Amino acid sequence: MATEIERKFLLANDGWRAGAVGRRYRQGYLSTDKARTVRVRAIDEEAYLTIKGATEGLSRLEFEYPIPAADAEALLEQLCEQPIIDKTRYRISHGAHVWEVDEFHGANAGLIVAEIELGSEDEAFERPEWIGEEVSGDPRYFNSNLIAHPYSDW
Repeated sequence: MATEIERKFLLANDGWRAGAVGRRYRQGYLSTDKARTVRVRAIDEEAYLTIKGATEGLSRLEFEYPIPAADAEALLEQLCEQPIIDKTRYRISHGAHVWEVDEFHGANAGLIVAEIELGSEDEAFERPEWIGEEVSGDPRYFNSNLIAHPYSDW
């Protein structure tokens, strides 16, 4: 059993872009129930099925399994809620941590958020100068909510 502890932030500026190389992510949801979300994700030739439990504080249970890329494509096109999430993810090392910056496309174009995964909810971390307001507790920024309420509709 795995526990995900994640904090999410808006960006204060484009300082994160220097040297950042991204990968395109396409992901969709088979279930967006708050007690359990089930996600399909395709990244290049890789694909995963992820099950996440309800968030308690900053933590939630997370289980992730590799699946065949062809299965992921079929699930994304035929069974996942639409529109799917389309984003480019950049991994940026800063201090002792790796930040993931997601730049959204499609119905969520214009939204850019940064996430950091921690070992405990009270773990200290160094904030890069490009990190802005924390939105960890704001459900509008949950990927699973961006399907029903895309950023372009805010």
